[in-house]
Formats: sequence, structure tokens, C-alpha cells
Amino acid sequence: MRVPVRSALRSLWDAARPVIPCIWRGKYFSSGNVPVQNNRVTPMQRHLMYKIKSTGPITVAEYMKEVLTNPAKGYYVHHDMLGEKGDFITSPEISQIFGELIGIWFISEWIAAGKSAAFQLVELGPGRGTLTGDILRVFSQLGSVLKNCDISIHLVEVSQKLSEIQALTLTEEKIPLERNAESLVYMKGVSKSGIPISWYRNLQDVPKGYSFYLAHEFFDVLPVHKFQKTPQGWREVFIDIDPQISDKLRFVLAPCSTPAEAFIQGFCGHKLHDVLTAPGTADLTADVDFRYLRKMAQEKVASLGPVEQKTFLKNMGIDVRLKVLLDKSDDPSMRQQLLQGYDMLMNPKKMGERFNFFALLPHQRLHGGNHQVNAQQTKPSASPVAGFDELTWR
Repeated sequence: MRVPVRSALRSLWDAARPVIPCIWRGKYFSSGNVPVQNNRVTPMQRHLMYKIKSTGPITVAEYMKEVLTNPAKGYYVHHDMLGEKGDFITSPEISQIFGELIGIWFISEWIAAGKSAAFQLVELGPGRGTLTGDILRVFSQLGSVLKNCDISIHLVEVSQKLSEIQALTLTEEKIPLERNAESLVYMKGVSKSGIPISWYRNLQDVPKGYSFYLAHEFFDVLPVHKFQKTPQGWREVFIDIDPQISDKLRFVLAPCSTPAEAFIQGFCGHKLHDVLTAPGTADLTADVDFRYLRKMAQEKVASLGPVEQKTFLKNMGIDVRLKVLLDKSDDPSMRQQLLQGYDMLMNPKKMGERFNFFALLPHQRLHGGNHQVNAQQTKPSASPVAGFDELTWR
């Protein structure tokens, strides 16, 4: 789980790409050998090749943005990529316990922050709605705690396909959804427990108000700029058409400095896999630089983590919750599913050490109103935060 809003890199997405006054005679390299049967020309690839022929090589960030979120051909816009029949599976899809503990985390923070009269839960990239659904179930089960709080759900989702799946997951079919393609809120509904839900295409369209932000496996798919160290210094990696094979894309190095270098204070290599084959048919991810996120946010908010998933869930009481569910179940297949899900979430060789939790909180939440804090401090000096410390109820 990662909590903050979109980073400052968003300004790079929407800005027009400047013309770079360089002659493209730089070094080039491929994304590796690809089986012939997979090297087909997709509609997205034709779109990208036309774009490159028209304006020149494009950045990795622009490539990721087009491949993932292009309104007509983007991977996220028109695919249900989650679950056993999809391309990957996420923690909420593996076990209900994951979402339940996240729900407990929000209630714990709501209590620690003074029990506000209302709050918005905003999820960025909600997938199939499974995580929000598990959180809402916890809110319903602990209704006596939240009875005087006005809660609303706000989902930021660019995919029409996924938003329809989310609506089926979160709302009763007997309650019709309001749809308005021209409005900032393009869809509205009511959860099974009576909580209003709104869908948005952009984060800035979500109403201002006391909010908790949830971003699970979100930052790793934000467009990134890729750089490589050369004898002449750091050079940005672009994507171009291979002159030897007319329907193949290749990586190239910019022959001179590019505008994106102005946004780099310190960066590490973002791991790109075999990404230039059949664009638009597979997910693209990059390693999240939590140190950079912390540095960008240090003036406005305090940071916690990252901590490994197994540590966070252990602190949240996953072992206790697992035992309760096992004791309540007489179905052998259900018990096996619970144990397998637990192993997938907690095993260091699976998700336990590969996934991390990171939170951004107001300075006063951790330091009693003192905003002058150490930028590298990730452990609270005063009131503990559940997950990053062991969960305690007062």
C-alpha cells in the first residue's frame, strides 16, 4: 500500500514534448531476443510507429503512458488484466485478510487523528474493486466505531472496463448507477452498506476534503524516464524504430542532454523487461524509488517506510486474523485456500519481501505539531502508527 497523491512527475505527462535539437546518431540497443510468434504488430505498435515517424523518438515515459492508458488502445483501458485469467494477480485478490487489515489501518489512523466527523477514502487504480470491497466490509463490521462518521468512496480509474467490474463488486445490482461521460464524476453508485461511491478519471477532480489516499501497486506503473551512464555523462533512453527491421522498435540513447534531466536529483535504474514487443498487450512496471518519493514530499508531509509486506502485515495482526478464520471454517478447501494465501503474502521468497508499504502522514500526526523533522526519519518519535509499529488499540 502506498498512500500519497501523484508525484510531481505528472507535469511531464501532460506537457507537450519539446523538440530536441540533436542529430540522432547515438548508440542503440534492443530489448533482447523475442520468440518470432510473439513479435506481431499490434494496433498500439502501429500507432507508436506513426507517432515516431511524425515527431521523432519518444521517451520511455511517453511510451509507457501510451501503451498503458491511451484512450483508444491502452492496455489498462480495455483489458481485465487481474486474476487467474489475467496477466497478474495482486495481494487483495490472493486473500481477503490483506484488505481487511488495510481497513483496520484506516480506522486506527482515523482514531489517532481525532475521529473526524467525515472522511473520503480515495483509491488510485482500484483494480477489480476487491481491496475497497474488503475495506468496506471492515467498516460495516465496525459500524459502532464509525457510526458518527460520514464516509464516502472516491475511485480514480481511467479504464471503463475495470470501472464496470468495480461497480459490480461494490454495489447492489438493484441500485442503478448514474453515468455521465461529460461530468468530472463519470459514474456514481452506492455500496452494499449504503456508502456513496464516485468514479473519476483524474485525481485533481476528486473533491477537496479530509481524505485517506490508497495506492496499491500504483506507483510502479507510473511513466518513468530511463537514463544510462555514458562516458559523456547521463543520457536519456528513448524509443525509436529499428532502421533494419521496419516493424520493430528499439532503445536508443539521446546524443545530448534532454529536458527530463532537469527533474532528476538522484535516480536509480528502472528495471524494464521485454517491453518493446507487442505493445498494448502486456503490463509495464518500474521499480519504485521510495527514497525519491520521500525526498519530494519531506517539506509537506512526514514519511514512514518503506517496510516489507511481511513486517507490515505481521504488525497488523495477520496471524491472529488467520487463526480466527481457520477456527470459524469447517471447509477443508477454504482452510487450504486461507493457508495458501497467507503463505503467498508472507513468504520471503514470494510476496513477503518483494512488496513494500509506504505512508505519508501530516507532520503533526507524528511530532505533535512540530514540522521541523529529519527528512530521513521513517520511524515515528511519538504516537505509533499501526503496521509500521505493532497495532495497539487504546
